[in-house]
Amino acid sequence: MRDATGGDTGSADLRALRASQYDGGTPRPSGPTRHQPGEPTRRRLLHTGAALAAGVAGAPLLGACQSSAVDSVGADGRTTVELWHGQADTGRKAMQSLVDNFNRRQSRIRVDAGGGGVVADAMLQKVTAALAAGSYPDIAYVFGADLARVARSPRVVDLNDALRGTAYWPQFWDSVRAAVQLNGQVRAAPALLDSLCVVYNRKLFRQAGVPYPEAGWTWDDFVRTARLLTDPRRGTFGTSWPGAGDEDTVWRLWPLVWDLGGEVIAPDGHSIGFRDVGEQALGTLARLAADKSVYIDPKPGSEQMHQVFIGGRMGMMATGPWELPDIIEGKVDYAVVASPTYSGRPCTISGPDTWTVFDNGPERSRAAVEFLRWLGDPAQDVRWAMDGGSLPLSKATAARPEWRRHSAGTIGLPVFTKALDTARVRPVHPAYPQISQAVGEAIVAVLLGRSSPAEALRTCAEKADAALLIPR
Repeated sequence: MRDATGGDTGSADLRALRASQYDGGTPRPSGPTRHQPGEPTRRRLLHTGAALAAGVAGAPLLGACQSSAVDSVGADGRTTVELWHGQADTGRKAMQSLVDNFNRRQSRIRVDAGGGGVVADAMLQKVTAALAAGSYPDIAYVFGADLARVARSPRVVDLNDALRGTAYWPQFWDSVRAAVQLNGQVRAAPALLDSLCVVYNRKLFRQAGVPYPEAGWTWDDFVRTARLLTDPRRGTFGTSWPGAGDEDTVWRLWPLVWDLGGEVIAPDGHSIGFRDVGEQALGTLARLAADKSVYIDPKPGSEQMHQVFIGGRMGMMATGPWELPDIIEGKVDYAVVASPTYSGRPCTISGPDTWTVFDNGPERSRAAVEFLRWLGDPAQDVRWAMDGGSLPLSKATAARPEWRRHSAGTIGLPVFTKALDTARVRPVHPAYPQISQAVGEAIVAVLLGRSSPAEALRTCAEKADAALLIPR
Protein backbone atom coordinates (compact mmCIF):
# COMPACT_ATOMS: atom_id res chain seq x y z
CA MET A 1 0.00 0.00 0.00
CA ARG A 2 1.33 3.45 -0.92
CA ASP A 3 0.40 6.68 0.80
CA ALA A 4 -2.07 9.27 -0.38
CA THR A 5 0.49 10.88 -2.67
CA GLY A 6 1.64 7.66 -4.25
CA GLY A 7 -1.36 6.50 -6.20
CA ASP A 8 -2.78 3.13 -5.22
CA THR A 9 -3.99 2.99 -1.60
CA GLY A 10 -4.86 -0.68 -1.56
CA SER A 11 -8.65 -0.60 -1.03
CA ALA A 12 -11.76 1.27 -2.06
CA ASP A 13 -12.33 2.31 1.55
CA LEU A 14 -8.93 3.96 1.85
CA ARG A 15 -9.18 5.57 -1.59
CA ALA A 16 -12.49 7.09 -0.51
CA LEU A 17 -10.72 8.98 2.26
CA ARG A 18 -9.43 11.42 -0.30
CA ALA A 19 -12.97 12.66 -0.86
CA SER A 20 -14.37 12.12 2.62
CA GLN A 21 -13.38 15.43 4.26
CA TYR A 22 -14.71 18.96 3.95
CA ASP A 23 -14.76 20.85 0.66
CA GLY A 24 -14.39 17.66 -1.35
CA GLY A 25 -10.85 16.90 -0.26
CA THR A 26 -8.41 16.45 2.55
CA PRO A 27 -7.38 19.79 4.08
CA ARG A 28 -3.71 20.49 3.69
CA PRO A 29 -1.85 20.40 6.96
CA SER A 30 -0.78 23.81 8.20
CA GLY A 31 1.53 24.91 10.96
CA PRO A 32 5.16 24.07 11.59
CA THR A 33 6.65 20.63 11.48
CA ARG A 34 10.03 19.46 12.76
CA HIS A 35 10.07 16.38 10.55
CA GLN A 36 11.54 16.15 7.08
CA PRO A 37 9.66 14.26 4.34
CA GLY A 38 10.12 10.53 4.74
CA GLU A 39 11.61 10.86 8.22
CA PRO A 40 9.97 8.53 10.77
CA THR A 41 8.32 10.36 13.65
CA ARG A 42 8.36 9.06 17.20
CA ARG A 43 4.68 8.20 16.82
CA ARG A 44 5.48 6.01 13.78
CA LEU A 45 8.44 4.47 15.54
CA LEU A 46 6.17 3.42 18.37
CA HIS A 47 3.04 2.17 16.68
CA THR A 48 3.54 0.66 13.25
CA GLY A 49 5.26 -2.51 14.35
CA ALA A 50 2.24 -4.82 14.28
CA ALA A 51 1.53 -4.03 10.65
CA LEU A 52 5.13 -4.88 9.77
CA ALA A 53 4.81 -8.12 11.72
CA ALA A 54 1.84 -9.15 9.61
CA GLY A 55 3.79 -8.33 6.46
CA VAL A 56 6.70 -10.63 7.28
CA ALA A 57 4.69 -13.41 8.89
CA GLY A 58 6.20 -15.96 6.55
CA ALA A 59 9.83 -15.04 7.15
CA PRO A 60 11.93 -17.63 9.02
CA LEU A 61 12.87 -16.78 12.57
CA LEU A 62 14.15 -20.19 13.57
CA GLY A 63 16.66 -20.71 10.81
CA ALA A 64 19.68 -19.31 12.63
CA CYS A 65 21.88 -22.09 13.94
CA GLN A 66 25.13 -20.22 14.39
CA SER A 67 26.02 -17.31 16.61
CA SER A 68 27.34 -14.09 15.12
CA ALA A 69 30.04 -13.98 17.80
CA VAL A 70 33.59 -14.39 16.55
CA ASP A 71 35.63 -13.15 19.49
CA SER A 72 33.69 -12.30 22.64
CA VAL A 73 36.56 -10.31 24.12
CA GLY A 74 38.61 -7.86 22.05
CA ALA A 75 42.32 -7.08 22.15
CA ASP A 76 41.64 -4.32 24.68
CA GLY A 77 40.10 -6.85 27.06
CA ARG A 78 36.61 -5.41 26.65
CA THR A 79 33.51 -7.29 25.56
CA THR A 80 31.75 -5.40 22.76
CA VAL A 81 27.94 -5.31 22.74
CA GLU A 82 26.26 -4.44 19.43
CA LEU A 83 23.12 -2.34 19.93
CA TRP A 84 20.49 -1.69 17.24
CA HIS A 85 18.43 1.07 18.85
CA GLY A 86 16.44 2.29 15.84
CA GLN A 87 16.06 5.83 17.16
CA ALA A 88 16.13 9.00 15.06
CA ASP A 89 17.17 12.56 15.83
CA THR A 90 16.41 13.39 19.48
CA GLY A 91 16.13 9.75 20.50
CA ARG A 92 19.39 8.84 18.79
CA LYS A 93 21.27 11.66 20.50
CA ALA A 94 19.80 10.74 23.88
CA MET A 95 20.73 7.06 23.49
CA GLN A 96 24.25 7.85 22.30
CA SER A 97 24.80 10.10 25.31
CA LEU A 98 23.76 7.29 27.66
CA VAL A 99 25.93 4.76 25.86
CA ASP A 100 28.94 7.10 26.03
CA ASN A 101 28.36 7.53 29.76
CA PHE A 102 28.22 3.76 30.28
CA ASN A 103 31.38 3.18 28.25
CA ARG A 104 33.27 5.78 30.28
CA ARG A 105 32.20 4.32 33.62
CA GLN A 106 33.91 0.95 33.29
CA SER A 107 36.62 -0.86 31.32
CA ARG A 108 35.11 -4.33 30.84
CA ILE A 109 32.31 -3.64 28.34
CA ARG A 110 32.00 -1.45 25.30
CA VAL A 111 28.56 -0.81 23.78
CA ASP A 112 28.55 -0.05 20.06
CA ALA A 113 25.40 1.98 19.32
CA GLY A 114 25.98 2.22 15.58
CA GLY A 115 22.46 0.86 15.24
CA GLY A 116 22.96 -1.45 12.28
CA GLY A 117 21.74 1.24 9.88
CA VAL A 118 18.10 0.55 10.68
CA VAL A 119 15.23 2.63 12.02
CA ALA A 120 12.74 1.15 14.45
CA ASP A 121 10.04 0.93 11.78
CA ALA A 122 12.13 -1.61 9.87
CA MET A 123 13.61 -3.39 12.90
CA LEU A 124 11.46 -6.51 12.69
CA GLN A 125 12.44 -7.13 9.09
CA LYS A 126 16.10 -6.40 9.81
CA VAL A 127 16.23 -8.67 12.87
CA THR A 128 14.34 -11.44 11.08
CA ALA A 129 16.83 -11.38 8.21
CA ALA A 130 19.78 -11.21 10.60
CA LEU A 131 18.59 -14.24 12.56
CA ALA A 132 18.11 -16.21 9.37
CA ALA A 133 21.63 -15.28 8.27
CA GLY A 134 23.15 -16.11 11.65
CA SER A 135 24.63 -12.63 12.11
CA TYR A 136 22.60 -10.55 14.54
CA PRO A 137 23.08 -7.89 17.22
CA ASP A 138 23.29 -8.45 20.94
CA ILE A 139 20.42 -6.03 21.65
CA ALA A 140 17.66 -4.75 19.36
CA TYR A 141 14.79 -2.31 19.88
CA VAL A 142 11.67 -4.42 19.27
CA PHE A 143 8.12 -3.06 19.29
CA GLY A 144 6.03 -4.51 22.10
CA ALA A 145 3.48 -5.78 19.57
CA ASP A 146 6.26 -7.76 17.83
CA LEU A 147 7.86 -9.39 20.87
CA ALA A 148 5.78 -12.59 20.78
CA ARG A 149 6.89 -13.28 17.22
CA VAL A 150 10.55 -12.45 17.78
CA ALA A 151 10.66 -14.47 21.02
CA ARG A 152 9.96 -17.65 19.04
CA SER A 153 13.62 -17.64 18.07
CA PRO A 154 15.84 -19.84 20.26
CA ARG A 155 18.43 -17.05 20.02
CA VAL A 156 16.38 -14.73 22.27
CA VAL A 157 17.86 -14.65 25.77
CA ASP A 158 15.46 -15.24 28.66
CA LEU A 159 15.74 -12.31 31.06
CA ASN A 160 13.51 -13.69 33.81
CA ASP A 161 16.21 -14.03 36.47
CA ALA A 162 18.21 -11.02 35.31
CA LEU A 163 15.38 -8.49 35.62
CA ARG A 164 13.15 -9.91 38.33
CA GLY A 165 16.11 -9.67 40.69
CA THR A 166 16.61 -5.93 40.23
CA ALA A 167 15.50 -3.51 42.91
CA TYR A 168 13.47 -1.51 40.43
CA TRP A 169 11.52 -4.40 38.82
CA PRO A 170 8.65 -4.02 41.34
CA GLN A 171 8.64 -0.28 40.59
CA PHE A 172 7.92 -0.73 36.89
CA TRP A 173 4.37 0.21 35.95
CA ASP A 174 2.08 -2.81 35.57
CA SER A 175 1.83 -2.11 31.84
CA VAL A 176 5.62 -2.22 31.51
CA ARG A 177 5.95 -5.59 33.22
CA ALA A 178 3.10 -7.02 31.17
CA ALA A 179 4.63 -5.89 27.89
CA VAL A 180 7.92 -7.77 28.36
CA GLN A 181 6.47 -11.07 29.56
CA LEU A 182 5.36 -14.02 27.46
CA ASN A 183 3.72 -16.97 29.19
CA GLY A 184 4.83 -15.58 32.53
CA GLN A 185 8.50 -15.34 31.56
CA VAL A 186 10.44 -12.10 31.03
CA ARG A 187 11.62 -12.23 27.42
CA ALA A 188 12.87 -8.64 27.04
CA ALA A 189 13.74 -5.49 28.96
CA PRO A 190 11.46 -2.43 28.80
CA ALA A 191 12.77 0.24 26.44
CA LEU A 192 10.27 3.08 26.03
CA LEU A 193 6.87 4.03 27.42
CA ASP A 194 3.94 6.25 26.50
CA SER A 195 0.20 6.61 27.12
CA LEU A 196 -2.83 7.99 25.29
CA CYS A 197 -4.72 11.03 26.55
CA VAL A 198 -6.67 13.82 24.85
CA VAL A 199 -4.88 17.04 23.90
CA TYR A 200 -7.26 19.90 23.17
CA ASN A 201 -7.03 23.38 21.68
CA ARG A 202 -8.23 25.83 24.32
CA LYS A 203 -8.65 28.65 21.79
CA LEU A 204 -11.12 26.65 19.68
CA PHE A 205 -13.09 25.71 22.79
CA ARG A 206 -13.38 29.36 23.75
CA GLN A 207 -14.39 30.41 20.24
CA ALA A 208 -17.12 27.76 20.19
CA GLY A 209 -18.29 28.59 23.71
CA VAL A 210 -17.72 25.00 24.82
CA PRO A 211 -16.54 24.21 28.38
CA TYR A 212 -13.12 22.62 28.68
CA PRO A 213 -13.26 18.84 29.23
CA GLU A 214 -12.51 17.47 32.68
CA ALA A 215 -11.32 14.12 34.00
CA GLY A 216 -14.20 11.69 34.39
CA TRP A 217 -15.95 12.75 31.18
CA THR A 218 -17.71 10.12 29.07
CA TRP A 219 -17.66 9.10 25.44
CA ASP A 220 -21.10 10.69 25.10
CA ASP A 221 -19.50 13.93 26.30
CA PHE A 222 -16.69 13.47 23.80
CA VAL A 223 -19.04 12.90 20.84
CA ARG A 224 -21.18 15.90 21.80
CA THR A 225 -18.13 18.12 22.28
CA ALA A 226 -16.66 17.07 18.93
CA ARG A 227 -19.92 18.00 17.22
CA LEU A 228 -20.02 21.43 18.86
CA LEU A 229 -16.41 22.16 17.87
CA THR A 230 -16.93 21.23 14.23
CA ASP A 231 -17.44 24.11 11.79
CA PRO A 232 -17.45 23.27 8.04
CA ARG A 233 -17.32 26.95 7.12
CA ARG A 234 -14.00 27.39 8.91
CA GLY A 235 -12.77 23.92 8.02
CA THR A 236 -12.41 22.92 11.67
CA PHE A 237 -12.94 19.43 13.02
CA GLY A 238 -13.93 18.33 16.49
CA THR A 239 -11.49 15.43 16.59
CA SER A 240 -9.60 12.88 14.47
CA TRP A 241 -8.87 9.20 13.99
CA PRO A 242 -6.16 7.49 11.91
CA GLY A 243 -7.72 5.87 8.86
CA ALA A 244 -4.90 3.85 7.29
CA GLY A 245 -6.03 0.65 9.01
CA ASP A 246 -2.63 0.23 10.66
CA GLU A 247 -1.75 -0.27 14.32
CA ASP A 248 -2.07 3.45 14.97
CA THR A 249 -5.70 3.07 13.85
CA VAL A 250 -6.27 0.05 16.06
CA TRP A 251 -4.61 0.64 19.41
CA ARG A 252 -6.86 3.63 20.14
CA LEU A 253 -9.92 1.35 20.16
CA TRP A 254 -8.71 -1.02 22.88
CA PRO A 255 -9.42 1.33 25.82
CA LEU A 256 -13.06 1.48 24.70
CA VAL A 257 -13.18 -2.32 24.56
CA TRP A 258 -11.54 -2.75 27.97
CA ASP A 259 -13.76 -0.14 29.59
CA LEU A 260 -16.82 -2.06 28.38
CA GLY A 261 -15.52 -5.27 29.94
CA GLY A 262 -14.05 -6.85 26.82
CA GLU A 263 -10.59 -8.18 26.02
CA VAL A 264 -8.53 -8.41 22.87
CA ILE A 265 -8.36 -12.20 23.16
CA ALA A 266 -10.88 -14.32 25.08
CA PRO A 267 -9.64 -16.22 28.15
CA ASP A 268 -9.75 -19.52 26.23
CA GLY A 269 -7.28 -18.10 23.71
CA HIS A 270 -9.26 -19.39 20.73
CA SER A 271 -11.42 -16.38 19.88
CA ILE A 272 -11.61 -12.62 20.23
CA GLY A 273 -12.68 -11.23 23.58
CA PHE A 274 -14.64 -8.22 22.30
CA ARG A 275 -17.50 -9.91 20.43
CA ASP A 276 -20.07 -8.68 22.99
CA VAL A 277 -18.78 -5.10 23.27
CA GLY A 278 -17.11 -4.37 19.96
CA GLU A 279 -20.31 -3.13 18.34
CA GLN A 280 -20.76 -0.46 21.00
CA ALA A 281 -17.13 0.63 20.73
CA LEU A 282 -17.33 0.85 16.93
CA GLY A 283 -20.71 2.58 17.34
CA THR A 284 -18.99 5.51 19.02
CA LEU A 285 -16.82 5.95 15.94
CA ALA A 286 -19.90 5.66 13.74
CA ARG A 287 -21.53 8.53 15.65
CA LEU A 288 -18.47 10.74 15.11
CA ALA A 289 -18.49 9.87 11.41
CA ALA A 290 -22.21 10.56 11.08
CA ASP A 291 -21.70 13.99 12.66
CA LYS A 292 -18.83 14.66 10.23
CA SER A 293 -16.87 15.80 13.27
CA VAL A 294 -13.90 13.45 12.82
CA TYR A 295 -10.93 14.11 10.56
CA ILE A 296 -9.86 10.77 9.09
CA ASP A 297 -6.18 10.64 8.24
CA PRO A 298 -5.59 8.25 5.31
CA LYS A 299 -1.79 8.22 5.53
CA PRO A 300 0.21 5.77 7.64
CA GLY A 301 1.80 7.49 10.61
CA SER A 302 -1.09 9.93 11.14
CA GLU A 303 1.14 12.89 10.37
CA GLN A 304 -1.62 14.81 8.57
CA MET A 305 -4.07 14.81 11.47
CA HIS A 306 -1.36 16.00 13.82
CA GLN A 307 -0.52 18.86 11.51
CA VAL A 308 -4.21 19.79 11.21
CA PHE A 309 -4.30 20.02 15.01
CA ILE A 310 -1.09 22.03 15.20
CA GLY A 311 -2.44 24.30 12.47
CA GLY A 312 -5.37 25.26 14.71
CA ARG A 313 -8.14 23.45 12.84
CA MET A 314 -8.92 20.61 15.24
CA GLY A 315 -10.39 20.83 18.72
CA MET A 316 -9.34 17.50 20.27
CA MET A 317 -6.82 14.80 19.44
CA ALA A 318 -6.03 11.55 21.20
CA THR A 319 -2.25 11.30 21.25
CA GLY A 320 0.76 10.72 23.46
CA PRO A 321 3.57 12.74 25.01
CA TRP A 322 5.70 12.34 21.88
CA GLU A 323 3.58 15.03 20.20
CA LEU A 324 4.00 17.72 22.86
CA PRO A 325 7.26 19.21 21.47
CA ASP A 326 5.63 19.87 18.09
CA ILE A 327 2.49 21.28 19.73
CA ILE A 328 4.57 23.61 21.89
CA GLU A 329 6.71 24.64 18.93
CA GLY A 330 3.50 25.39 16.99
CA LYS A 331 2.43 27.77 19.79
CA VAL A 332 -0.90 26.01 20.27
CA ASP A 333 -2.85 27.12 23.36
CA TYR A 334 -3.37 23.56 24.55
CA ALA A 335 -4.14 21.44 27.59
CA VAL A 336 -4.35 17.70 28.25
CA VAL A 337 -7.14 15.68 29.85
CA ALA A 338 -7.53 11.98 30.62
CA SER A 339 -9.30 9.92 27.97
CA PRO A 340 -13.11 9.67 28.18
CA THR A 341 -14.73 6.43 29.33
CA TYR A 342 -18.13 4.77 29.34
CA SER A 343 -17.98 3.84 33.02
CA GLY A 344 -16.31 6.88 34.54
CA ARG A 345 -13.38 4.70 35.64
CA PRO A 346 -9.97 5.73 34.29
CA CYS A 347 -8.96 3.58 31.34
CA THR A 348 -6.33 4.14 28.67
CA ILE A 349 -3.62 2.27 26.80
CA SER A 350 0.14 2.30 27.00
CA GLY A 351 2.51 1.15 24.27
CA PRO A 352 5.75 -0.07 25.86
CA ASP A 353 8.52 -1.19 23.53
CA THR A 354 11.38 -3.50 24.40
CA TRP A 355 15.09 -4.19 24.34
CA THR A 356 15.43 -7.80 23.18
CA VAL A 357 18.70 -9.64 23.83
CA PHE A 358 20.09 -12.21 21.39
CA ASP A 359 22.55 -14.96 22.25
CA ASN A 360 26.01 -14.32 20.82
CA GLY A 361 27.72 -16.40 23.44
CA PRO A 362 27.77 -16.16 27.25
CA GLU A 363 30.24 -13.27 27.50
CA ARG A 364 28.33 -10.98 25.20
CA SER A 365 24.96 -11.99 26.64
CA ARG A 366 26.13 -11.21 30.17
CA ALA A 367 27.52 -7.88 29.01
CA ALA A 368 24.30 -7.00 27.20
CA VAL A 369 22.24 -7.80 30.28
CA GLU A 370 24.55 -5.73 32.48
CA PHE A 371 24.10 -2.73 30.16
CA LEU A 372 20.30 -3.08 30.14
CA ARG A 373 20.15 -3.39 33.92
CA TRP A 374 22.16 -0.17 34.13
CA LEU A 375 19.99 1.52 31.50
CA GLY A 376 16.77 0.61 33.33
CA ASP A 377 17.95 2.02 36.64
CA PRO A 378 15.99 5.20 37.52
CA ALA A 379 19.18 7.29 37.43
CA GLN A 380 19.55 6.52 33.71
CA ASP A 381 15.89 6.06 32.88
CA VAL A 382 15.12 9.63 33.93
CA ARG A 383 17.66 10.94 31.41
CA TRP A 384 16.25 8.73 28.65
CA ALA A 385 12.68 9.85 29.39
CA MET A 386 13.56 13.54 29.55
CA ASP A 387 16.01 13.69 26.65
CA GLY A 388 14.30 11.09 24.45
CA GLY A 389 10.77 12.41 24.87
CA SER A 390 9.03 9.49 26.56
CA LEU A 391 7.62 8.65 30.00
CA PRO A 392 9.36 7.10 33.03
CA LEU A 393 9.49 3.31 32.94
CA SER A 394 9.01 3.08 36.69
CA LYS A 395 7.36 4.85 39.58
CA ALA A 396 10.82 5.24 41.08
CA THR A 397 11.88 7.25 38.02
CA ALA A 398 8.72 9.36 38.16
CA ALA A 399 9.51 10.22 41.78
CA ARG A 400 12.99 11.56 41.01
CA PRO A 401 13.36 15.33 41.40
CA GLU A 402 14.68 15.72 37.85
CA TRP A 403 11.51 14.24 36.40
CA ARG A 404 9.28 16.23 38.75
CA ARG A 405 10.90 19.48 37.62
CA HIS A 406 10.73 18.47 33.95
CA SER A 407 7.11 17.38 34.25
CA ALA A 408 6.04 20.53 36.10
CA GLY A 409 7.53 22.66 33.34
CA THR A 410 5.64 20.91 30.50
CA ILE A 411 1.89 21.50 30.21
CA GLY A 412 0.00 18.21 30.21
CA LEU A 413 2.93 15.91 30.90
CA PRO A 414 1.71 15.07 34.44
CA VAL A 415 -1.60 13.92 32.94
CA PHE A 416 0.17 11.43 30.67
CA THR A 417 2.24 10.15 33.59
CA LYS A 418 -0.80 9.84 35.87
CA ALA A 419 -2.57 7.80 33.18
CA LEU A 420 0.08 5.07 33.62
CA ASP A 421 -1.53 4.15 36.94
CA THR A 422 -4.44 2.53 35.10
CA ALA A 423 -3.06 1.99 31.58
CA ARG A 424 -3.21 -1.45 29.99
CA VAL A 425 -1.26 -2.96 27.11
CA ARG A 426 -1.97 -5.06 24.08
CA PRO A 427 -1.49 -8.80 24.63
CA VAL A 428 1.91 -10.29 23.86
CA HIS A 429 0.55 -12.92 21.47
CA PRO A 430 1.83 -14.19 18.09
CA ALA A 431 -1.63 -13.79 16.49
CA TYR A 432 -1.94 -10.12 17.46
CA PRO A 433 -0.78 -8.76 14.06
CA GLN A 434 -3.59 -10.63 12.30
CA ILE A 435 -6.14 -9.48 14.89
CA SER A 436 -4.93 -5.92 14.48
CA GLN A 437 -5.27 -6.09 10.70
CA ALA A 438 -8.87 -7.32 10.97
CA VAL A 439 -9.77 -4.64 13.52
CA GLY A 440 -8.11 -1.94 11.42
CA GLU A 441 -10.23 -2.89 8.42
CA ALA A 442 -13.37 -2.80 10.58
CA ILE A 443 -12.57 0.66 11.95
CA VAL A 444 -11.94 2.12 8.50
CA ALA A 445 -15.17 0.60 7.14
CA VAL A 446 -17.16 2.16 10.01
CA LEU A 447 -15.49 5.57 9.77
CA LEU A 448 -16.26 5.72 6.04
CA GLY A 449 -19.84 4.53 6.51
CA ARG A 450 -19.21 1.47 4.35
CA SER A 451 -20.30 -0.95 7.09
CA SER A 452 -22.45 -0.74 10.16
CA PRO A 453 -20.69 -1.49 13.46
CA ALA A 454 -22.47 -4.86 13.61
CA GLU A 455 -21.45 -5.82 10.06
CA ALA A 456 -17.87 -4.68 10.55
CA LEU A 457 -17.59 -6.62 13.80
CA ARG A 458 -18.87 -9.83 12.21
CA THR A 459 -16.33 -9.64 9.41
CA CYS A 460 -13.57 -8.76 11.87
CA ALA A 461 -14.47 -11.65 14.19
CA GLU A 462 -14.34 -14.19 11.37
CA LYS A 463 -10.82 -13.15 10.35
CA ALA A 464 -9.44 -12.68 13.88
CA ASP A 465 -10.90 -15.95 15.18
CA ALA A 466 -9.38 -17.80 12.23
CA ALA A 467 -5.96 -16.35 13.08
CA LEU A 468 -6.28 -17.55 16.67
CA LEU A 469 -7.05 -21.09 15.55
CA ILE A 470 -3.82 -21.42 13.57
CA PRO A 471 -1.21 -23.41 15.57
CA ARG A 472 1.81 -21.29 16.50
